Amino acid sequence: MTRDKWAQWLLTRRDGDSAGLRARNALDLAAFRDGVLAGADLAADDVVLDVGCGTGLIGFGALDRLGPDGRVIFSDVSPDVLDECRRTAGGDERCSFVVASADDLVGVADASVDVVTTRSVLIYSDRKAAAFAEFFRVLRPGGRISLFEPINGFVARLRPDDLFGTGDSPVTDLITKVSEAYRSTTEETTRPMMDFDERDLVDWALAAGFEAVELDYRAQVDVPADPIGDWETLKRVAPNPLVPTYGEAIAAALSDDERERLDTYMTALAAAGTPTRRTMASAFLRARRAA
Repeated sequence: MTRDKWAQWLLTRRDGDSAGLRARNALDLAAFRDGVLAGADLAADDVVLDVGCGTGLIGFGALDRLGPDGRVIFSDVSPDVLDECRRTAGGDERCSFVVASADDLVGVADASVDVVTTRSVLIYSDRKAAAFAEFFRVLRPGGRISLFEPINGFVARLRPDDLFGTGDSPVTDLITKVSEAYRSTTEETTRPMMDFDERDLVDWALAAGFEAVELDYRAQVDVPADPIGDWETLKRVAPNPLVPTYGEAIAAALSDDERERLDTYMTALAAAGTPTRRTMASAFLRARRAA
């Protein structure tokens, strides 16, 4: 079965179709989920709209916290990931499913939900202000929004070429070539991921009409992190749904000799269990529609 790009990435390309890497990533994803749901301040009978639900990380986490009268509306632009959510839901009548984008929540009525959640969704939208307006529209008076977004522009500014967190190394020149290949072929596609920061999130929330806006921002620069793990697995990973895997980018950017040099170094680095260094920034935002 051929899946759309969103489903392909979520189900295989995000983790190189590796159970080990999937389990490692699950730790970070659980922290993002718990942060969003803590900000949502759920009540047992809430109606939750999970925008850009993906495979249901936030939505099913919310469902576990709701009572028998609570409901979760799973919305996504991808029918394939909604099908995956339907299978996971297993006929739970508290679940419903809507094909819709964050900036046009067609099929969701005005003032019809108590909570809007979303995680790493606005980065793919070039109409982020419109998305906040839609979140406000569908919320009932007193309703809450809780979201998480990576602030990718922070990384692009400080460490634009350090794809794998290896810092200066004998293969820095090769990794820089791969980074440049990503930028040259995907810059316009990935522009929405880079064209905002945490202050914009606050501004858009206020402009949409939200009150009690709170934002928690976290930044890390060169913080010791896990080793890269198996190099062949990592080459099967795509950093997001819109770009090639690392292996595909390496094949396009490097000569045979350069690929061999990179493979030799990175395989040895993985075998040694050398820690990487993490540079990243992210924001949790929560706000309310006036009662």
